This record gives sequence, C-alpha cells and structure tokens, in this order.
Amino acid sequence: MEKKFIYNEHTAVVDTEKGKVRGYFYDDMYIFKGIPYAKAKRFHAPEPVEPWEGVFQAISYGCVCPLLDLPKPQGELMVPHRFWVMDEDCQNLNIWSPGLDGEKRPVMVWLHGGGFFAGSSIEQIAYEGENMCKLGQVVVVSVNHRLNILGYCDLSPFGEEYANSGNAGTDDLVAALKWIHENIDSFGGDPENVTIFGQSGGGAKVTTLLQTPAADGLFAKGINMSGVIGGALADCRGSGEKLVHALMEELKAEDVKALETVPYDCLAEAYRKVKPVLEKAGEYVGGAPYRNAFYAGEPVSNGFRKETEHVPLMVGSVFGEFGSFAPTPYKRGEMTYQAGAAYVEEQVGKEEAKELIALFGKAYPQRNPVDIMTMDFTFRTPEIEYIKTRSCCSGGIWSYLFDLDMNFDGGRTPWHCADIPYFFHNTDLVAYTQEEGVTERVEKLIFDSVMAFARTGNPQNPEVPNWPASTWETEYTLVIGRESKVRENFDHDLIPVLGRCMGPVYARNMEKRMKDVQH
Repeated sequence: MEKKFIYNEHTAVVDTEKGKVRGYFYDDMYIFKGIPYAKAKRFHAPEPVEPWEGVFQAISYGCVCPLLDLPKPQGELMVPHRFWVMDEDCQNLNIWSPGLDGEKRPVMVWLHGGGFFAGSSIEQIAYEGENMCKLGQVVVVSVNHRLNILGYCDLSPFGEEYANSGNAGTDDLVAALKWIHENIDSFGGDPENVTIFGQSGGGAKVTTLLQTPAADGLFAKGINMSGVIGGALADCRGSGEKLVHALMEELKAEDVKALETVPYDCLAEAYRKVKPVLEKAGEYVGGAPYRNAFYAGEPVSNGFRKETEHVPLMVGSVFGEFGSFAPTPYKRGEMTYQAGAAYVEEQVGKEEAKELIALFGKAYPQRNPVDIMTMDFTFRTPEIEYIKTRSCCSGGIWSYLFDLDMNFDGGRTPWHCADIPYFFHNTDLVAYTQEEGVTERVEKLIFDSVMAFARTGNPQNPEVPNWPASTWETEYTLVIGRESKVRENFDHDLIPVLGRCMGPVYARNMEKRMKDVQH
C-alpha cells in the first residue's frame, strides 16, 4: 500500500499552551519532533518555555543532553544506535499520533536507557514510535532530559536555588509529564491514561518517578524493563559538597556560580578527573538520583510511597542481560548436555556445579547447563524482591522474563536491550530478531500484552489469557520464549545459588563484556 505524506500549513498544526506547533502527516500518522517542553539554567529547576509567536516547526529531532564521554560505535549489530547533536538545551519531546481528532487514546511515554548519565530519546533505532502508534492506535511520546553531572549533581549545600539539583534530570521528566498532561489531548491522547515505560536506566526512571511526589497524578501506569538493579543505578549517598569543591579547585573557579557558565567540555573533563578519587574514598559523585525532600529514595529499602500504590506495573528482565554481550570461549550450539555440565564444573567447582545444575534444570529444563555461564542474576536478584515488595500495593504488578535466544553467532542467550524491538513492534528494523516462525509470534505476544496493559492496567489478552498479578507468596512470571508460559516462583531457588557460585566468575568477565557493546 502506498504511504501518504503531507507537509503544508494546514496539516498537522496543533495549538499548545505556549503556541502552535507544526509537524507532518506520514503513513496514517501525525508526527512531531523536538517540541520544547521546558527550559533550565544549569543546575536549576526547569521552567516553562516562553510563549512563541507564529508556528514552531516540529519536524526535526531536538538536541540531546551532552555526554560525559564521546560514544564509540561498537557492537552495533547487537544494539543498533544513532548519535545526535548535543546541547544543554535538551528539554524536548517527540510525538507520534494516529489522529488529531479529540479522541482520547492511551498515551505511551518512553524514558530512554543509558542509566542516568547517557542515552537519548532516539539513541537506539528500536526506539522509533511509528509502529507502536499505528498498530496499537496509541499516542507515543519520547523525551530528552538532563543527564550525568547536568542532571544529577547535588549543590544544595551552596544555596536554596540548588535545593534539588541532585535530581534536576528527574525534574525535567516531571516537567515533560506536566506538558503532556496539559497538551496531549490536542494530539489525540488521554491525559488521564498515560503509561510511562523505559528500559535499563529508563526502567529505573519509572521507579524514580513513582518515588517523586511532584509526579503524582501525571501518569497512570508504568512498565519497568531491566531497570531494577543495585550498584550502577542505585541512589547516590552523602553530600555533594566535596564533589563541588573538587570541581571548583580543578577548574580554578572562585565560587559555585562559576560552575554554571564554564564550558561543558571543561566541566566534564574536570569531573572525569575528580570522580575516581572521590569514588575510591566512598564520597558522593552524582550521576544518579539523590534522596531528599523531593525524592523518597529507592523503594525496596525505603518503601513504596502510599500515594502511588494504586499504579499498576509491569516489571521484567532478560535471561542474559550483560552476561550475554561478549562472545563465549566455547561453541554453545555444538555442546552436548554433558559437555556443558563439565564446563560449568570447571568454572565453579564440582560441588557448586552439582547444586547449580540441578536447580538450573528445574528452572530451565530446555536449556544446556552451559547457559549458566551467561545467565543474569545482577538484575533478577533485586527484581524478585522489588516485585514481592510491590505486590502488596493495590495497583498490581505483573512479572515477565524475556527468554528468547537470538539467531546470532550460532545462537546466543538474549542480552540487555534485546527485548526492546518486540515491545515497540520494531523487529522489522533490527536484523538480529529475524527468525522465521518465531519473530512474529513472540512480537505479537509481547506487543499485545503491552497494549492491553496501556488500555486497562492489566496485560492479560487473548495471547496470554491467564497471567495473574504477583502476590507476596507467588511471583507469576510470564517466561517469554519459543514456547511462552506463566510460571510460579520458577527461579526463586536458583537465583541466590547462581549469585553465590557465579559471582567471582561474573566479576572476572564483566569488564570485557561491558566494553564490547555500546548499550
């Protein structure tokens, strides 16, 4: 079927609170790019943009937040990327809508990955919103916001004007959600039915917004994909005073105000120098949310806020996560069961292997024991506790695990980010997903579940008709693979043993694996 394109002064023109914006019509969708939702001085809270005269041309993606380190394209076949123009004026969003007709459609707001320090709304090719919009008949929004030292650096000891500088990036997300609440009905969306969803750091941002009082009432549901993890995405601790003094000394700045105007490249270089020293001493280094009066802190330790207990969640992760990034020193596809078991024994010891392989066989009877070597426990361990804790809330929480091996390099367990194309219905954009008779079936199951959740707050649908919300006693996990099935507490005995036995092996391998792929 021929795709229709219209770009003129009468089509895709929308009135917002601050002025008119003009996008374009393509393939039965109205598309708007780079709409500013706020502005901000460095380290300060975001402010509303000034109203504009005329029509804002929303046809180009806006600038993304500057990164601390220039990205080096690598592993692009596993995680296909795009890199974009960077500038601190990065508070902008993109919209895909099926119609500008006043119909109240579900709204899906994408929060990108990259921890709280990197990434952008368009960084991964699989982030494109067209297919989700058109096939799901939902309004899709993706958001850029401040990251790293610009978005998460505590200067509060230096004055009230910096009271929440430690969470400025989250304040940007709140500002974006307020903009959506005030304007999305003009784009065919329902401001009372907003689902925030994100992967990795984006999933962690879902949790952070649940714990941020200023975000209350601005979203109705959340999907957290591979975003429950300690360590790299944990809250910052301590005061930012030593960090700020170290930056001032490195930059020869007379006062803290000078940090607001120093060129970003100089600020980033100074930060890269002082961070390792402070980190080694256990001091605050920023780059992640900061618990204070504006943010209640990570919920497993601090409790979920009662004000958001009614918000339903989908939470899940991927079988391999970071463990599946690097090539293995063995030919997985050619290994017998006995050879796989022998390799595990060689790596962790005879007694540990015996216990581990027995539990692994119960959880994953279809897998060769050698897959223990790439199986994730760094995400899954805190995720089990997160789901259990959240299960007591009235909104309900649904658990999933993406367990589909990829047709890659002879067959590889799925890695961090491997599930994103299926959620967006974008497998046609990503080469590694292609497997005849499998891709379409798995994509439909995931996409239909996500769309059901966006509409009703419950992911059950004809593809997965019996998927209960988890309870304190039972985690009902939809294990998604060639044969998908809801299972009860299926890996709860395995995960602690996996962490104990594989921890040292994982630590040895992780540094190399994290360097192999930009993610």
